[in-house]
Amino acid sequence: MATHSDGILVSASGISTPVEINGHVVERVVKYLPADFYTQFLSDTAKGRKFSPIRGLFPLENKPGVISLLAGKPNDAMFPFKSLSFNIASPTDPSQEQSISLSGNDLSAGLQYGPTGGLPRLLKWFIGLQAFSHGRKSGEGWSLTIGNGSQDLIYKAVNALVNPGDAVLVESPVYAGIIPMFKTLHCEQIEVATDANGVCSHLLRDILENWPVGKPKPKILYTVPCGCNPTGMTATLERRKEVLQLAREHNFLILEDDPYFYLYFGKAARPLSYFQLELDEPEVGRVIRFDSFSKILSAGMRMGFASGPKRIIDAMDLHTGSANLQSSSLIQAITLALVEEWGYNNFFAHTRAVADFYREKRDVFESALNEHLGGLAEWCTPEAGMFFWFKLLISPNQTPGVDEGDSEDLIRTKAYEGGVLALPGTVFLPNGRKTAFVRASFSLCTEEQVNEALKRLRAVLLKERGEA
Repeated sequence: MATHSDGILVSASGISTPVEINGHVVERVVKYLPADFYTQFLSDTAKGRKFSPIRGLFPLENKPGVISLLAGKPNDAMFPFKSLSFNIASPTDPSQEQSISLSGNDLSAGLQYGPTGGLPRLLKWFIGLQAFSHGRKSGEGWSLTIGNGSQDLIYKAVNALVNPGDAVLVESPVYAGIIPMFKTLHCEQIEVATDANGVCSHLLRDILENWPVGKPKPKILYTVPCGCNPTGMTATLERRKEVLQLAREHNFLILEDDPYFYLYFGKAARPLSYFQLELDEPEVGRVIRFDSFSKILSAGMRMGFASGPKRIIDAMDLHTGSANLQSSSLIQAITLALVEEWGYNNFFAHTRAVADFYREKRDVFESALNEHLGGLAEWCTPEAGMFFWFKLLISPNQTPGVDEGDSEDLIRTKAYEGGVLALPGTVFLPNGRKTAFVRASFSLCTEEQVNEALKRLRAVLLKERGEA
């Protein structure tokens, strides 16, 4: 073990990673926090979970020569499926189709119970993807698990880390799907304001440095740093580094929910993820990252994976083992067939095409915003994702920052009666306060539909302002 200046013990072991310094390639040892460091973060529920007496022994079946009488697996000879085939669009030429089939051992693996954390070959492929996308290598104290979409994994991470009544840090506005998780646990949700550049790190510092004496500080910060749902913001590199520094200073973990990572279409280079940026810290192990294939392969397949400290991932797997055993073997097998057929280069060709598609959708929506709501709303242009977050200027004579109005009734009732459906901003605020903001998705509507929707919203807004 070694000790850094902040007094935290870290494993002296690590992986040597080649890095270039002043034109010379040198080996950098990536140090990571030891497993027992995370005991302080685990919830009482997570600490009380035990390995399944059956699933915990599954790996022993792989020993050559062992005859297993262990698991109650059905005999796959009685499964009626003999082969599956499907066509996919070529990642380099969408007008062309490729055929992929599942049969033999690959199909058998997809039809049978599988390992709690995921099929080994798919886990290996995802670990390789994290190396390409985030510069992370195996041997750095982290592991990876597959879930039924990233939402499933976020829920399990929250349950592994949070006790009822805990204070938790959440960016605000925040993804609405996270709010019920914390409310169910009766958590105190501490809102950390965001702007177009991400989490306002100076406000986060102020919260933590003025935390009540004797009250346990939050153990986690939840954030969607790229193409945020709902605000569309992408956190800058500077903000991310400042948040990472605060995580070390005040000893919290970052839940990096990044479903729009591959939907980045900004002109500047995409900022590095928290998962990658922590490689520049004295040690790694404060980021739990959640990836999703819902936006790039299929939302209905429910394919997501989490990467983070092995101790935390193991705790999440224990939850899976007692809740739903595993994510679907068949969906994993289909995903594996696809990504192995493509390889990493074609996978990235596909994600670039996806990002280009949403950039065009973004441009169409913003053009319509300018035409129909110019002077009636304010917004920042998103550089990733599929959402616009705009403030309605509900009163023609309002003073900026002073009682700017509430979009809830206007959007929920009046706009809907006028033929347009969107979400009032209040649903994305953990404490439910009033706001003039609205979230609109640009992923599905045609250009004609976008223009008609915003034309209708304009009419409703003008009537509300007394200008119709």
